[in-house]
Amino acid sequence: MLLTVALTVVKCGGALLAKERFAITRYVEPGSAACVVHGAGARISHALEEAGLVSSFIGGRRVTSDEAMPIVREAFKRENQELCRQIGGRAVGLMGDDLGLEAEPLPGYGNVGMLLPVVPPALWGLLANDALPVIAPLARGPLNVNADDAAAVLAVALLADRLVFVSDVPGVIVEGKVVPTLSAHDIASLGRELTGGIVPKLQAALVAAREGIRVDVGLTSVVA
Repeated sequence: MLLTVALTVVKCGGALLAKERFAITRYVEPGSAACVVHGAGARISHALEEAGLVSSFIGGRRVTSDEAMPIVREAFKRENQELCRQIGGRAVGLMGDDLGLEAEPLPGYGNVGMLLPVVPPALWGLLANDALPVIAPLARGPLNVNADDAAAVLAVALLADRLVFVSDVPGVIVEGKVVPTLSAHDIASLGRELTGGIVPKLQAALVAAREGIRVDVGLTSVVA
């Protein structure tokens, strides 16, 4: 299915939501369709800590045990509700597993998957009717999906024109400064200078950029 207007996919980081209100108009041009994929990192970590569970990560992606999964899902649900409240009337909150998103399990991560580029008909229908889907990155199982990965895969599957990663930092920072543009070669050259959550974010950004999508990580443009 093709939309008759430009589409922007916005990935909203949980760290941003923990600090300030989310304003969709900052990232989407008037007249464009939009789809939001959100994280919930701070809320998830806090909920797991309260439950006496340790948060662990591999390459910036959260490991999710059987015991942690219901806690993670509930945290996503609450983040989704709050984000929809901030966006307003057009927002339609969606838990990805209920929506019908599918993922391939990632070995060694527990209940975690890599999203498959398949768009459920219900999502096309919402976009065609000028709704604004707000998606918690879960897949059937349920499987926890890294929000950066989910946003990039959905952007490709939806044939989006633009993918914007929004977080609590202004862009990709190298040696104390925001880098205006990063290519795949630049990212590979930086190597171990990049650690933590920025690693899967830039990997995801490149997935979309290689498909011809305009990608911005804050003020940093990512090109193939």
